[in-house]
Amino acid sequence: MAKKFQKEQGEENLQEQLNNNVEEVSILKKQTIKELIAPSGIDASDIDHLEIISSVKKYARSFFVSTLPRMCTFPELFRDLYFFGDINTSIYITPIQEATSQNELNRVINELETERIVAADRGNINRESDLSMKKAEAEQLRDEIAAGFNKLYEASIISTIYTYNMQDLDRLTKLLATELSKNLVGIKTAWAMHEDALKSNLPLMNNKINKTHTFDRRSMATVFPFTSSEVGHETGIPLGFNKQTGTPILFDNFHHSLANYNMVIFAKSGAGKSVTMKTLISRSSVLMGIESLALDAEGEYSIVAESLGGINVVLSPNSKTIINLFDVETENVKDEITGRERTTLNIENKVEDVTQSLLTMAKGSTRSKEVNELTKQIIAEAVAEEYQERGITSDPNSLYEKAAISNKNNKLYSDKKQMPTIGSWYKRIVKKAKENDNKDYSFHYSYLIKVMKQYIREYNGQMAYFDGQSTFELLEGAPFINLDISQLEEKFARPLAQQILLTWIWEKFVKKNSEDRNKATKKRVIVDEAWMLLPYPEAVDFLNTMARRARKRNVSLAVVSQRFQDFYEKPEAQAVLTSSDTKLFLAQDKSEINYVKEVFKLSEGEAGFLTTCSVGEGLLKVGQESAIIQITPTQKEFEFVDTNLNNLVKNRKKRELKGI
Repeated sequence: MAKKFQKEQGEENLQEQLNNNVEEVSILKKQTIKELIAPSGIDASDIDHLEIISSVKKYARSFFVSTLPRMCTFPELFRDLYFFGDINTSIYITPIQEATSQNELNRVINELETERIVAADRGNINRESDLSMKKAEAEQLRDEIAAGFNKLYEASIISTIYTYNMQDLDRLTKLLATELSKNLVGIKTAWAMHEDALKSNLPLMNNKINKTHTFDRRSMATVFPFTSSEVGHETGIPLGFNKQTGTPILFDNFHHSLANYNMVIFAKSGAGKSVTMKTLISRSSVLMGIESLALDAEGEYSIVAESLGGINVVLSPNSKTIINLFDVETENVKDEITGRERTTLNIENKVEDVTQSLLTMAKGSTRSKEVNELTKQIIAEAVAEEYQERGITSDPNSLYEKAAISNKNNKLYSDKKQMPTIGSWYKRIVKKAKENDNKDYSFHYSYLIKVMKQYIREYNGQMAYFDGQSTFELLEGAPFINLDISQLEEKFARPLAQQILLTWIWEKFVKKNSEDRNKATKKRVIVDEAWMLLPYPEAVDFLNTMARRARKRNVSLAVVSQRFQDFYEKPEAQAVLTSSDTKLFLAQDKSEINYVKEVFKLSEGEAGFLTTCSVGEGLLKVGQESAIIQITPTQKEFEFVDTNLNNLVKNRKKRELKGI
């Protein structure tokens, strides 16, 4: 019997425990969303404000609109009620029946007419004129409602401010009243009604305040929080028009509000990215004095150089132009202690840049996996020895021949030393290979001697246009410099030229700019068809470095490409995107729009627009702001920014006929 009793008691305890668990679950299920998100309590004992008690105490004060201006302006009337910090605003709108509107307006018209007659009898001309105007407006509104062109509404407008202390609550209350008074909007505190006002301002559709104003259809539209994103600056060039508002967009690539000055332009072929870039170059040169340099992969910018009075340099297998990747320049940097500028020569960075370029050359178009860290070490050692042999060190004076001093225009000039070349570096590699007795290095020396011969002028290498002393210097103050590499082979020679020219541009164009913003010239470097660089890690690495360091030199890096998917799929290249505060998307291919949408958090509407928009239309994102833009060059600009081959031939013939 005892065992049976214990068993029955155990079953009863188990059943009781199960019943308790079911009861707890049922309690959870009964909780509504309001119960889950509600604070621990609200103290409404003070008639001037509420205290909301939760993990952190907050204070709340509610208001209702008491007075309105005679005329409402869209869309500024209640902007502060929507964007004034931590504030909630509710507007209850109730349509008024037409019959009621007509009766009420007739009553108002009769009262106004009576008051006007009294004012006329008393000789109060100003009062009579004011009443006559109000009567005419009431009659016009009545007639519009009768014709179905207008309608009357009653609206109750309630707002609640939240803060974490009473001092901020009082301060923000005064500030809000002051800001709204600028638009002739008056507000009153919901004194002794804060509990009802807070309930009215919750999304429960229950207006307990019921302080109403009468609006017609046109004025009612002003209360809706429709805002259109405006992109642009108070200074800059007219880049295009905001298609949503019709206002011109002024764009200043070097505005102080930007985190950096870089920009990226992505668009499918024929969407207008080259036209956009050329329009930006020409307008910023004329209106802002910005000096630009383009790395032209398709030969599209030469006519811009001619039109702006700039320089056009063509690099091809048959041209006599030589770009020496060993060229190194001094730079002016601010001393961390004194804050003054001093001239330095960063030879260590230059050795690394040249090594990266030579490494890309050694890998070739096949990107040979036989090139490894040992190969890089051999290349770097030979590069460093080339500078050491000429006595070029971190001392800026080591760049010049001390014995060769000439006098020009009563100023002393020292001739610059001859720079190392790929040819001299190659001879050093051959020499070191003969002296090498390390078996681990033998293969790499042999490999370099074989593959690098094609870059050496002495051996009539097919890609020897980088071997030798540079045949020209970049002129200071030139409005536009175009480096045309369109005649080089596209698969490897062109991306290689892009990488080498980027390092050369950094030395000759970017580093010469002062770190002092008061002295520095605004400069822009354009990398056209940047997708060509992406298969080459060393090239991408330098592009990323340039994007990060450009702002310090008051330089904007503009990357133009049609293959966004390549950037998306290559993590190494995404630093260029994150280092660019300005992004312009013109028409996108449907196969790539999902990548753009994911990376830049575009809405469905923005993504859909980019797949259907016309030439010159796109989405401009500057910092956190974005706008739909229409870029249309003037008729005169089209003569040198148009990329359509047929139009270019037609314009060239016109210029020839005019003798230009």
